[in-house]
Amino acid sequence: MSTEQRIVAPDSGEEDAGENSLRPRALYEFPGQDRVKRNLEVAVEAARRRGEALDHLLLYGPPGLGKTTLANIIANETGVSIRVTSGPAIERPGDLAAILTNLREHDILFIDEIHRLSRPVEEILYPAMEDFALDLVIGKGAGARSVRLSMPHFTLIGATTRYAMVSPPLRDRFGSVFRLEFYEPETLARILERSASILGVEIHEDASLEVARRSRGTPRIANRLLRRVRDYAEVHGEGVLTLDAAREALAMLDVDDLGLDDTDRAVMRCIIDKFNGGPVGLDTIAASISEEADTVMDVYEPFLLQCGFLQRTPRGRVATLNAYAHLGYEAPRSVSASQATLWEAPGGEECDE
Repeated sequence: MSTEQRIVAPDSGEEDAGENSLRPRALYEFPGQDRVKRNLEVAVEAARRRGEALDHLLLYGPPGLGKTTLANIIANETGVSIRVTSGPAIERPGDLAAILTNLREHDILFIDEIHRLSRPVEEILYPAMEDFALDLVIGKGAGARSVRLSMPHFTLIGATTRYAMVSPPLRDRFGSVFRLEFYEPETLARILERSASILGVEIHEDASLEVARRSRGTPRIANRLLRRVRDYAEVHGEGVLTLDAAREALAMLDVDDLGLDDTDRAVMRCIIDKFNGGPVGLDTIAASISEEADTVMDVYEPFLLQCGFLQRTPRGRVATLNAYAHLGYEAPRSVSASQATLWEAPGGEECDE
């Protein structure tokens, strides 16, 4: 099953075409991320009182947690326009220069997946962020000359799912850096209740909490599951999202109590059934379930590690006792002892094969 087809994939897809209508427009409407919100409230109010542009901000964390939403909220709170683009969309330095020269005083430029900017494009961005100026080269060869153009004071908000891939020179030019964390089920339930009211459907409190528990701590997944539960309730019920309707709909989607789908379970069964619980190399797992190794490592593994179902060891991947219990398997007596000694192997580096 490809990432795009998975109902629990955190990345945005065609399923989320109506996501913008569910986004909060103000900080007080944005549930969770309390530490980030407190800092942003102070920064926004201080900039408003001074009549200055907000400092450049970098938001990072897993996909679907609200980085784009926060950027739009900041624009609404400060009363300025926002220009939205992404790292892969800016292919040449001239593309970025065109965007920057069209900004007005105090405008916000939001660059999603900023770690994917090319190095020549970044070189244009450095003086723009620090000195609010563009350094352009006019002409070619011996007659070429450099011209510095002044530009309005603006705010750059960068978003990335891979903080370590943002180059240090670019990272150092941001005034504030915030990490977005996964959401608690109670917070996701509040998000679902708000989304349900916008969609015009009634949802019971226990149903919202049930969907929230299976949403992997991610609002985007929660809202996606909400739409599918709504569809089920309209077809097989009276249009009210009850606990029974939620459980039946999620069972049809193969999303279990912890938010795992059939592909997640296939990874764990592969390790347990075919390789006696591991250790087994990443490439071997990928070949066994007909997936790419990078997809297994970047898409499936993170949540299994977060749930405590998988261990990365110097000798390969290992299914934990929790994985056996969740799948209803009886763990061999040797599993506990073998897991206790895996980390004693020399080298101390994780093995990918």
